[in-house]
Amino acid sequence: MKKHLLLVVLAFTFANLYSQDAKTAEECFKKADYKCAEEQYAKLAEKEQIQKYQSEYYNNLGTSQRRLGKTSLALKSYEAALRANPMSAPVYANLASVNSQKGNKQKALEYIDKGLQIDAENVDMYLTRSKIYDSQGKKELAIKDLNQILSFAPENIFARTGLANLKKNNGDLDGALKDYNQLISEKPESLLYNGRAEVYLKMKKQKEALTDINKAISIDPKFAQSYVTKSLILFDGAKPKEACVNLEKAVALGYEKAILADHFEKCPPAK
Repeated sequence: MKKHLLLVVLAFTFANLYSQDAKTAEECFKKADYKCAEEQYAKLAEKEQIQKYQSEYYNNLGTSQRRLGKTSLALKSYEAALRANPMSAPVYANLASVNSQKGNKQKALEYIDKGLQIDAENVDMYLTRSKIYDSQGKKELAIKDLNQILSFAPENIFARTGLANLKKNNGDLDGALKDYNQLISEKPESLLYNGRAEVYLKMKKQKEALTDINKAISIDPKFAQSYVTKSLILFDGAKPKEACVNLEKAVALGYEKAILADHFEKCPPAK
């Protein structure tokens, strides 16, 4: 009886400690302390015996590594997550995204096709595929994917901004501006002010672009993309030093530095 009780106590203690480790990892990620999150999720993934949970830990590990700019390590973590659970749609979405980022568009499309067979309403996969199609000049297919999202999630802000961005990327700046004005009137969010700032930048309206991006940052100071956009506006305004300060802020908030390599090349040398 005493031996049985001891085993129960030990099991309970171990489970409690394990739960605390998972909580610590989650808190690190929420605080954008991705180095801490990477360390915690690596430990959790190594110790976990239940494949479903192990897959989730590897998936979170991969995302933490991406935020640290460790794209190749992130890819390996996502692949480990897939081996642990081949039926995880979020893992397919991340594998598609990271392969697209690394330039392997065909591999990304293959992961999306497989992932959508598991979850036909996975927003992230449609968004990634839409961006790939747009980069390949397949505008109609890109629009089709965004409209597919709106068919099951009519208010999805990423699909709606995606349609506005397609107009921006294809030279219809007035159409994109009209879309962003409508979206902001409905829901004035950081993402939307950032998007409109990008349109203003393309229209060479520096003052309006800077006003919008400062508004975006005031709404959500942790939205890394806004600092990237602000850096582009400042570069355009011949303020490279201030621009580079904003690039560093974006990286500190999890933006992958490798993606910004071309922008960092414009930074003045450190004294």
